[in-house]
Amino acid sequence: MTATEFFKDLTLPMMPEVAHELIRSLSEEDVPLTHLREAIGRDPALSVQLLRLANSAHYGNRSKVGSIDEAIARVGVNQVRALALAAFFNDAFPVAPGLDRQAFWRASQTCGGLSQWLASGIGSDSEQAWLTGFMVRLGELLMGMKSPSCVAEFERQPQAPGERWQREAALMGLTEGQVSAELARCWNFPDNMIQALDAAAAPLAAQPFSRLGAVLHVAELLAAAPATDDAAVDDLPADVLAALEVDADWMRERLPQAQRYVDASRLH
Repeated sequence: MTATEFFKDLTLPMMPEVAHELIRSLSEEDVPLTHLREAIGRDPALSVQLLRLANSAHYGNRSKVGSIDEAIARVGVNQVRALALAAFFNDAFPVAPGLDRQAFWRASQTCGGLSQWLASGIGSDSEQAWLTGFMVRLGELLMGMKSPSCVAEFERQPQAPGERWQREAALMGLTEGQVSAELARCWNFPDNMIQALDAAAAPLAAQPFSRLGAVLHVAELLAAAPATDDAAVDDLPADVLAALEVDADWMRERLPQAQRYVDASRLH
């Protein structure tokens, strides 16, 4: 099945206009703070999440902040924008029967946090990596909308890291990342994010090579591992790490830092 065939007759979730504004602003260096204030002000729960994030250990042991403006100043526009969009995604997408909603979003948040950590370590845009990593599994939700019975097979246990991609491709002809990429294209996301999502399951097959796609690949494998430790690093594909110009020892040395990013991501 091609992406065009997949999306034929599929009704995409409706997104609030403010979310579309935030998506369009992804390619802008200067984002009007009024957009962020509006997005957060419409959702009290989002305001609480932002304040929790700003006051978390991720941002150090500084004085507590108590206002949205202070929280935006501390967390940064990119992270606040990603936080707001993540909240919209959570509300906009139904979760298919047989899929644990909490576990799904927790895995998405973990992938986002690990993507941010790895991108930061290799000098890439870590905030964009967080949002793209968070989005990569949205395609599975759309697959569930298209064919609810397939989700149980995607999630069947036991499941080794990366095995879900194989099951998706076998049953649907597409992986979750490829579906997410087409969704991102429909929503006018930046091209490099679309390319990364499309390449997430097989980054070395993508032409041109997507560095962010390789980051997503590694992050998804780590997120699906039973534990994020040295054993998980041992199972990572050496050719993908080489393409990112990192090696297993580099990963092992820095992996404990990843928990800081994952913990902060789960505040979302």
